[in-house]
Amino acid sequence: MPQRLSLVWLNYKKNKAIYWMALPVVVYFLVFKYLPMYGAVIAFKEYTVGKGIWGSDWVGLQHFRDFFQSYYFWRILKNTLVLSFYQLLFGFPAPILLALLLNELRHELFKRTVQTISYIPHFISIVVICGMVVDFSSRDGLFNSIIVFFGGESSALLSEPGNFRTIYTASSIWQELGFSTIIYLAALSGINPELYDASKVDGASRIRQVWHITLPGIIPMIVILLILRVGGLMEIGFEKVILLYNPNIYDTADVISTFVYRKGISESAEFSYTTAVGLFQSVVNFILLIGANRLSKAVSDNKLF
Repeated sequence: MPQRLSLVWLNYKKNKAIYWMALPVVVYFLVFKYLPMYGAVIAFKEYTVGKGIWGSDWVGLQHFRDFFQSYYFWRILKNTLVLSFYQLLFGFPAPILLALLLNELRHELFKRTVQTISYIPHFISIVVICGMVVDFSSRDGLFNSIIVFFGGESSALLSEPGNFRTIYTASSIWQELGFSTIIYLAALSGINPELYDASKVDGASRIRQVWHITLPGIIPMIVILLILRVGGLMEIGFEKVILLYNPNIYDTADVISTFVYRKGISESAEFSYTTAVGLFQSVVNFILLIGANRLSKAVSDNKLF
């Protein structure tokens, strides 16, 4: 044991600067992520503010049963999964394609201009983004002007349930497309340039270079990000949905996070019930993350942990 402590001390002395740099991050996660987890116990209690967490009555799995048997369960579960699937299907490949296209550009000024323009939406406030989407989707907005130009009819696009998923997904891709390419461009910069030189000698075209060199070079990064995305399939941020939706489109727009917000804060303050819903969401995400990682490990050498 003393020898092991000695090795730990030597490792600390050798990497002291790194440990001190990591300390604020560790403290942040401990204080804001791990310590609040004890509050999840109210999912199994009939929590009231007056009695506190430990003084409230224990009800076991009653809140989970109420949620699974409620009218809203299948609706919000379906909406959450469909929205997540849309973003996975269309949003996940988009930055990969953009990164590959940017990597093929040889005109540096044009390349940097495209990167800068594509990055800008990420730094715009979500409130502003949603305000723009609402204005563009109004009867006199840009989208309806384009529809009318091509012979269609003007309508309140965000008041029709069938339009919400398309608008939400398209606006999310536009907002995050450029910024999400950064990590892929960083991975592309790590590919050995000699591989491209050798392929040119062998007569490989640009497309074959991308297929046999570029894509294999970033596959590990793609797999890791895909695993993380699958692990978050049950989580759709409530901010953007709340800013875009209205009662007319609850059938397609209401997701788990917005349901929790309404039931837990804005309407009935059912803290125990909504904690149970959030706990269910986290458990499913955890199972999906572990499953995706094990599947990736089984079919390839790439894994998250």
